[in-house]
Amino acid sequence: MSNDAATAEAAGTVEAAPAPEPIPHGLGASLPPADARAKTEGTFPYAADLWAEGLLWAAVLRSPHPHARIVSIDTTHAREMPGVRAVVTHEDVPGTPLHGRGGRADRPVFASEVVRHHGEPIAAVAADHPDTARMAAAAVIVEYEVLAPVTDPEQAFEAEPLHPDGNLIRHIPLRHGDPDAAGEVVVEGLYRIGRQDPAPIGAEAGLAVPRPDGGVELYLASTDPHADRDTAAECYGLAPEQVKIVVTGVPGATADREDQGFQLPLGLLALKTGCPVKLTATREESFLGHVHRHPTLLRYRHHADAEGRVVKVEAQILLDAGAYADTSSDALAAAVAFACGPYVVPNAFIEGWAVRTNNPPSGHVRGEGAMQVCAAYEAQMDKVAKKLGLDPAEVRLRNVLATGDVLPTGQTVTCPAPVAELLQAVRDFPLPALPKDTPEDEWLLPGGPEGAGEPGAVRRGVGYGIGMVHMLGAEGADEVSTATVKVQDGVATVLCAAVETGQGFSTLARQIVQDTLGVDEVQVAPVDTDQPPAGAGCRGRHTWVSGGAVERAAKMVRTQLLQPLAHQFGMSTELLQIADGKITSYDGVLSTTVAEALDGKELWATAQCRPHPTEPLDEAGQGDAFVGMAFCAIRAVVDVDVEIGSVRVVELAVAQDVGRVLNPAQLTARIEAGVTQGVGIALTENLRTPRGLIRHPDLTGYALPTALDAPDIRIVKLVEERDVVAPFGAKAVSAAPVVASPAAVASAVRAATGRPVNRLPIRPQAAVVTV
Repeated sequence: MSNDAATAEAAGTVEAAPAPEPIPHGLGASLPPADARAKTEGTFPYAADLWAEGLLWAAVLRSPHPHARIVSIDTTHAREMPGVRAVVTHEDVPGTPLHGRGGRADRPVFASEVVRHHGEPIAAVAADHPDTARMAAAAVIVEYEVLAPVTDPEQAFEAEPLHPDGNLIRHIPLRHGDPDAAGEVVVEGLYRIGRQDPAPIGAEAGLAVPRPDGGVELYLASTDPHADRDTAAECYGLAPEQVKIVVTGVPGATADREDQGFQLPLGLLALKTGCPVKLTATREESFLGHVHRHPTLLRYRHHADAEGRVVKVEAQILLDAGAYADTSSDALAAAVAFACGPYVVPNAFIEGWAVRTNNPPSGHVRGEGAMQVCAAYEAQMDKVAKKLGLDPAEVRLRNVLATGDVLPTGQTVTCPAPVAELLQAVRDFPLPALPKDTPEDEWLLPGGPEGAGEPGAVRRGVGYGIGMVHMLGAEGADEVSTATVKVQDGVATVLCAAVETGQGFSTLARQIVQDTLGVDEVQVAPVDTDQPPAGAGCRGRHTWVSGGAVERAAKMVRTQLLQPLAHQFGMSTELLQIADGKITSYDGVLSTTVAEALDGKELWATAQCRPHPTEPLDEAGQGDAFVGMAFCAIRAVVDVDVEIGSVRVVELAVAQDVGRVLNPAQLTARIEAGVTQGVGIALTENLRTPRGLIRHPDLTGYALPTALDAPDIRIVKLVEERDVVAPFGAKAVSAAPVVASPAAVASAVRAATGRPVNRLPIRPQAAVVTV
């Protein structure tokens, strides 16, 4: 301390340093992610960063054709190249050569006789340098007999079978109510939804390491490690315990994160060479390999009475599954079940199909099935309002679903469904100010700074979108998760195979244990398949199922901690509470700290969480297929230059039912991310595949929305009406805004232009108004 400081302190003139702000703690607090610092500093270990002694590099040869017959494969030149250690094709798959997701194994590890989509794996190479591996893969000579691709899903019904299982993956005919019911007003529409790519921040990467027992370890950014392990074991002809998957850092996931067509060859190469093998995909390989959102064709007819109440909905929904089934059956079930939206519809007749084509494979992407139908049924509600001369929000309010109503599938909505409250919240929220016609506000025009827009051609529109999604798996899926909580030396550890994909599970697990046990320091162990399974990281299932398992395990440890104290004072553990690291009794007789109660003890417990069962939809599309549902209402405000068709999303007002806010900062981030993803679907994102070929498979040709494209997002209301069957009462929050925001943007563009806007993404010509 300096002399001046000492003198000032002695005189009592030095202000005391401000007390440090308390660290957020437990459920309901904005606890920051444990890995936030490592990710921002660039030290977080992703799969692309892994290394092993004696490492080889892999490359995969992919088909340049969407449809072809393979006449021959010659690997001689590739094998003879210096530095090449192995080349594998379909002949080198020792076990079951088929794999897939959604319970449907219909995709080969390597194409053997027929190529069914652009980018399908043909062979894989391991070499001592990545450039050598890529050159060797290119040196594999494949003789193709090019066939005409089937790229129009409507033609798939009459085309020759593209797969031994046929072209029809699933057909769901939904029948609900009176087929002869009719309304005074009838509106029709034909809608098309494009192919969206999940576009993960980091392209696929992985490392395979052979084991002394003849097995293999795969280090991957897997979102469902146990399912991936079982698939790999079948393909390798190994027992499941001989294959171990270790989950590395996942660089974001809004879909099935990993491409099995790259990870399965990786393990084969490691087994064949006896050396560790690594692969880091290029962005082009990532686009070619992983699944995309289902392009969808939808035909709708709505019947309504003179007051705008929907009497009957008729619809035909056609999903383009691409070459393989993947999760198309699940997506179709969601699309058909939610085809009428969060509205009361007494009569509904829906036909849904998922078919194979030679387009790139489609699969799970956030809000699959529900997003596509939302764009269509909300367009229909706009048409009903326009035809009756009513306010679009008012028409929706006259039809909205509530708890106790019945879905067209015959399932009663037992969860909170505050749809009217959500819609009223966004409708009544103040509209943003109109931009001034001044040079300094030129950036506000569609097209941005230096854009071609003219202020006189800009029209503002306001539109609405209400989305609904299901949580967890559906139609009888066994949604179970297991977790273990250990406490030793004042530190709690959570072991659960729920993968942190950016949805915040690891943060939630820490909050649960803090809340239950009063322990500040909580660690979440890395995930691998030596742990019991926890299932896939999608549809909010880890918040519900894995979070529920962590809570149950933590409560069991809590009982172990409190039981000796309760016995000592002659009371039950229910009369003791833990708060702020202290244990107290209801009468104040007992008061001690958690640290003192632990006193060197090691406590642990394992628990499972399994939600109530569901059932498959029957032959009429009826059944209690879903565990729970979540809803979101969005009001979009857009400015459209009607001369050039450019669109700027000014603001999106969001109201959502969340059950319970577990982490405010995390929840806000998830909603904002979902809304922004929806803006991309509405305006820019469309993976073009002319004649089945992916055009511009890179982030230059595929237009993701950037920070400059993100609108003002106003979260105007979060309805916390707890779902009594869900742990903590919380609901999934990521998918619902993805579902609702594209429909809201399209609705606003319709309001601004008077054009039908029946295709997503919205093309400029669809927003042009001719005088």
